[in-house]
Amino acid sequence: MKSGGNKFFVAKADEVEVCVRTQMSEIFADGFIQWLGYFSKDKNIIAKAFAHMFVLDQFYVAIENDKVAGLAACTDGKTLSVSLNKKELRKHLGFFKGSMAGLFLKKEFESPYENFPPNTGSIEFVGTAAEFRGHGAATQIIRHIFENTPYSDYVIEEVADTNTPAMNLYKKLGFEEYKRRAIPQKAAQKNGINYLLSLKYVKKQG
Repeated sequence: MKSGGNKFFVAKADEVEVCVRTQMSEIFADGFIQWLGYFSKDKNIIAKAFAHMFVLDQFYVAIENDKVAGLAACTDGKTLSVSLNKKELRKHLGFFKGSMAGLFLKKEFESPYENFPPNTGSIEFVGTAAEFRGHGAATQIIRHIFENTPYSDYVIEEVADTNTPAMNLYKKLGFEEYKRRAIPQKAAQKNGINYLLSLKYVKKQG
């Protein structure tokens, strides 16, 4: 709920009156275009292709004046936050690239975590709309998740080491790195990322 001093109204994506799916997909496309450029370099096409995938009851959104300012999912590590449909992907990306997206991204987005720790929330797909960056939307959403979900710990998996704004945000919120995975040299040279970092937050008791 929105409270004093908070700029945005934050709620579950399936509980707000605003039609959020299209706006969520635009934020996703803007944030992930460097990863999805093989399938299309047009953000509008990426947004339309992936609008179907959000499992809305797993997402939280920050709203201002009927605009989605930011989003983040929080799952139990077993429940999916996105579900890809090959037919939708092919419709917007073409048969070949849509099929490839369905094959490779299903593995990337929908693979269950192995040995996911109990009483832990997985925070996923954090994004902010371009016009609201620097206004605290992501901070407010994640704090809302901390206050309104039952987990004692929270993890964010595979943040690029070059994503300085995200790393600054997560550190400010109290996340600490607990694991890093090196990127293969060829891929690192191509996208400039050296490591994918895993972060953890432990909720203070009392």
